[in-house]
This record gives sequence, structure tokens and C-alpha cells, in this order.
Amino acid sequence: MLDLKFIRQNKELVQKALDNRGESISIDKLLELDKQRRTLIQKGDELKAKRNKYSLEIASAKRQGKDADKEIKEMRQASDAIKSIDNKLKENKDLLNEIILGIPNTPHISVPIGKDEKDNEVVRSWGDKPEFSFSPKPHWDIGENLGILDFKRAAKITGARFCLYWGLGARLERALINFMLDVHIKEHGYTEVFPPFMVNRDSMIGTGQLPKFEEDLFSIDGYYLIPTAEVPVTNIYRSEFLKEEALPIKLVAYTPCFRKEAGSYGKDTRGLIRQHQFNKVEMVRFANPLSSYDDLERLTLEAEEILKKLGLHYRVVNLCTGDLGFSAAKTYDLEVWMPGQGDYKEISSCTNFEDFQARRAGIRFKSRQKKKTYFCHTLNGSGLAVGRTLAAILETYQLPDGCVRIPDVLIPYMGLDHIGKVG
Repeated sequence: MLDLKFIRQNKELVQKALDNRGESISIDKLLELDKQRRTLIQKGDELKAKRNKYSLEIASAKRQGKDADKEIKEMRQASDAIKSIDNKLKENKDLLNEIILGIPNTPHISVPIGKDEKDNEVVRSWGDKPEFSFSPKPHWDIGENLGILDFKRAAKITGARFCLYWGLGARLERALINFMLDVHIKEHGYTEVFPPFMVNRDSMIGTGQLPKFEEDLFSIDGYYLIPTAEVPVTNIYRSEFLKEEALPIKLVAYTPCFRKEAGSYGKDTRGLIRQHQFNKVEMVRFANPLSSYDDLERLTLEAEEILKKLGLHYRVVNLCTGDLGFSAAKTYDLEVWMPGQGDYKEISSCTNFEDFQARRAGIRFKSRQKKKTYFCHTLNGSGLAVGRTLAAILETYQLPDGCVRIPDVLIPYMGLDHIGKVG
């Protein structure tokens, strides 16, 4: 959520940021409501002062045994006017809140201006595209041929965009989760948390999923299944004050994630790329605003380290304004190469939200030096999306006979060096 005072003082900057994002939002209505609110507050304060004045005059008249009918009438009129203003202020606040919660974050100055993913900027890449002596297959064919991925039975159990993992497929998924957690905890200094997989509405508002993206969420009896661990982990500190010296706080969590993918029908319908339920290991940082962009670079490198250890070719992309997420100020996407599909697929998004989420969720810290209270900057990054990582491994490490070699770093977790055909 943007600061209303900031919007008021930087109208042109905020409007330009919205235009660069491709948003057809005008902040004129917001500023008009804000002007009305301040006028109502001023009138209310004047009436309260008048009511207090009449109250003192009535008390004085009573002490002197004088008639105070006129003052009582004036005081009642003032009280009625105050109630009317209070009701108007509540209506005004609700309308203001509705508009401001629908305004996306302002992109950082280093974010390239563009309309869509075609205008994203490739920052760097690592490794080479693997070469094959045969035509590489997509992961869904590999997984089904090996008997480790079963999309048909998953569709029978639940519906489209779900997957049933069998045997070594289930073990590989579990191995990746444990491997990712171990790297982030032991090498990168994160503290592991295991949060609830359902959250309340306030948590979804706090991280920016609500009210704008309600159609993408699964809800049950007033709770929401989490679309990412970002939601429960960021809300751990909702409405709390953090210690400045403790920043950055670095948390990592494994969770399943649930998404309707309402706006992506017809896109990546086969395989593990765009499922309604998938596993993810998520890194979350609570940072000092003075150093949060250094934190973003470190967090991105930590996500990259997983791909490097697995030997997967990838590239880092700086998202343009038109492709930037609603709450994001700046995002790096890590895109892994999928040989069987001949394309790059997003496997991690590493984002600095600045104080956008913290302002909505009330996550603050007190600066000792300046003796002031500030909102934290929040960041997160997938480290990584597990199903997509498994898919990349199947496609990258496939062999001519249909088997799949296990990356060296996963052999201790798997207890074997390849996945072969069953029977």
C-alpha cells in the first residue's frame, strides 16, 4: 500500500508509474476523497470546539442559576452535526481504503519501462544449454514413461492441472525440498519455519493478494489456501515492531501452494509448469530500507546457487514495468532452460516490495539513531519452485534410453544415481 501523504505530494510521479505499468487507474478520485476527508476533519474539529464551549457555558449558567436553554439547543445541534460528519468520514475512509488497496506499488528507478514480458531485460545467464545426440523429450513424457508422474489418475482423483507422483518421482520431489532447505539454512543462514497452509483475510490483504486477486485464490469457510509461503511467513510479524539490530531477518519455509490460475487458461496446460497445487521453498527477508536492494541482490544469488549446484542452465531477467507483480517494486525472475520444450520457464521470482507490504501489514522498526519509527522493507524469492525444478532435471538429465541421471548433489538424498524404467 502506498502512503497517502506520498501520493498527495507526488501526484505526477505516481500517475506516471501507473501509466508505465499499463494500469488504467486515475488517482484524481483518490485525491478528491482525501481533500473531502481533510475538510470534514476540519469541520468536525470546529464543531467539537463549539460543543465544548457550549458545555462550559451551560455548566457556568447552572452554577449561577441562569437559564441555558439556548446553549443546550446549540450544543445538541453541534452534537448532531458531529455525528453526521463522523458517518461521512467513515464512508469516506471505506472508499479511500478501497481505492488505495487497488493501487499497485511504484516501480524502482532501475526497473525497465515496457508493456509485457517481451520488454524484460536479461541481466545474466549461467551455464550452457545441454546438447543431446537425440531429440529431447518434455518432462511429462519422460515422467509417464518412467512411471513416476501420473497426470491421468490425478485428473481422476481431483481434476485437470494436478499430478500424482509415484515411487522415485515422489522421492525426487522430497529430495529437492530437503536439499533446498539444507542449502538455505546451512549455507545462507536462514531460519526454517513451518507455517499454516491456510490464512485469514487480513493476511492476504497484508501481502497484497486481496482484494485485487480474489479470483485466483481457493477459499474454505472464510480461510484461504496459500498461493505461496510468502503470505503466512510475511504475516508472522504483522502488527509488530522489530528490532533494528535484528534486521535483516531471514526466514525460509517449505509449503504446498494453491492457485486457481484463473487468468492463464490455455497456457502451459501440460506437465508440471502451471499446476493448481505445487510445492515451493520460499525465502523471506525483513530488511532495513537503507540496505534492502543489497538484500535483493543477495537473495537472488542465493536462489541462483540452487540452480548452479543442480547444474541447470538459467538466465536472470529484470522484469519491466508492464510485467511487474502488483506488490513489487523490483523483481528478478530466474528462468531455467527446458530442453524438451526448447524454452525458458520461470522457476523463481526474487522481489523487493519496499514498504508496500509492511505498510499494509503494520510491520515496523524503531531507528535508534534517528529515534523514529519506520516500516520495514519486505523481500521474498522462491528457492525454488520444486515441481518446475524436478521438470528441469528430467529434461536436462534425460538419457537416450529414457532413463534420467540424478544430479550429483541429490545422490545422497536419493540413495541412487539414476531413475530407470520399472519392470
